[in-house]
Order: sequence, then C-alpha cells, then structure tokens
Amino acid sequence: MRLLLTRPEPDGPRSAETLRARGHDVTFAPLLRVDSVAADFSGPFAAVLMTSANAARAAAQHPRFAALSRLPALAVGDRSAKVARELGFADVVSAQGALGDLVRLAATRFADARVLYLAGEDRAGDLAAELAKQGITVETAVIYRAVAATALPVETAQALGSGQIDAVLHYSPRSAATLLRLAAAAGAVNTLLGLAHYCLSEEVAIPLREAGARRISIAPQPTEAALLDLL
Repeated sequence: MRLLLTRPEPDGPRSAETLRARGHDVTFAPLLRVDSVAADFSGPFAAVLMTSANAARAAAQHPRFAALSRLPALAVGDRSAKVARELGFADVVSAQGALGDLVRLAATRFADARVLYLAGEDRAGDLAAELAKQGITVETAVIYRAVAATALPVETAQALGSGQIDAVLHYSPRSAATLLRLAAAAGAVNTLLGLAHYCLSEEVAIPLREAGARRISIAPQPTEAALLDLL
C-alpha cells in the first residue's frame, strides 16, 4: 500500500522503517516539530505522569532531571514507558492504554497524593481534572510543544495531486488537523478526504470526520501495533 505518514521525529522515521519492512511504500512528511519548553515546577511530588514519549524526552533535557528520574513515573502506554526507561527514569509503569487507563492507575497507586504531570502545550483531555476527582492533586508543567509546518512538502503535495497515495496514518488530532489545513492550502484536500484514513483512536479521527472523510478505520487499542495491524 502507498502510505502517507506525518508522525513527527524521532518516532516518525522508526514508524516509516517498520512500514517499509512490511512491504508498504511510505511517503514520510513530518508536519509537526516537537520543541522542549523551559518548564518550572515546585514539588515535592509522589510521582511523575506522562501522556507522551515527548514528555520523557523533554524531561531528560531539564536541569532537574536527576531528581525527576528518581520519582515513580506513570506513562500512558508501553511506548512512552519504554522511552522513559531508556532515558533514565528508574521506576516506570505503563497504563497500557489511554488517558482513562492512566487515571485509574494513578488512583490505585497514588490516592490523595500530589503528582507532577509533564504535559504538552496542546492536550487532548483534562488529566488534572480527572485525577482531582480521585483526590489527587496535580501540578501541570508544560514541558514541550508541537510546532506545525506552514506548508506541505513539495513532494507530498505532488504525490497527493497525482494519486500516488492510497492511505494516511494518523497518530494525533493535531497532526490530522494540520494535514487537512495544509492540504487545503495546496488545493489537495478533496483528494485527501477520498483516501483511506487509519487512526490511533476515535479522538484522532475527529478532525477527519468533521472535514468529511468517510473511509476511516480506528485501531481497537491506542497502540501503534494495533494501528499497523489495520493495514
């Protein structure tokens, strides 16, 4: 299958390599750039929570990483947990799912505690509000941001315009919305909407449904393995 992949680096190239190993033709066009933010936070904390591997990467560059890395860390999924361990977090547990799974894990392990949420500037869902219902106090520190591209790469626009792409993989609502906006600016949005779209979750698919895409498939679990198994 001829696929368009817009996942940011450093995860995007790894995903593209996996897809090519499965026999797919991949056009890789990262439309978001992830930048670290000089986050400030106080403490003390019982644990650190992360909903993205990008949070772990940004934390590893923070001046207080040595102290953070010694705290128990709860990650939303296996991939973010793996990255956190590789970067030096000593005690990492994966919620193996989505935001609700992370809330349940935190409520089980850190009821009535104070935790640090290492967050992105643009967030889906309100982790702090959900944890507050469980009696957990949350300090949210914005530690990274995703900066959107201003135009489609020329090769990507040409591939869309000439019918050289069959389907698109979507990992986040922000990347899906960015692709729609840039495709519209390039005069290729109608072609894009006619393609097959494979989404990590229902939430990721929202911008596509609102724009009029019809051929949408949702991974049964919000993991890359489940997403790729749709192909």
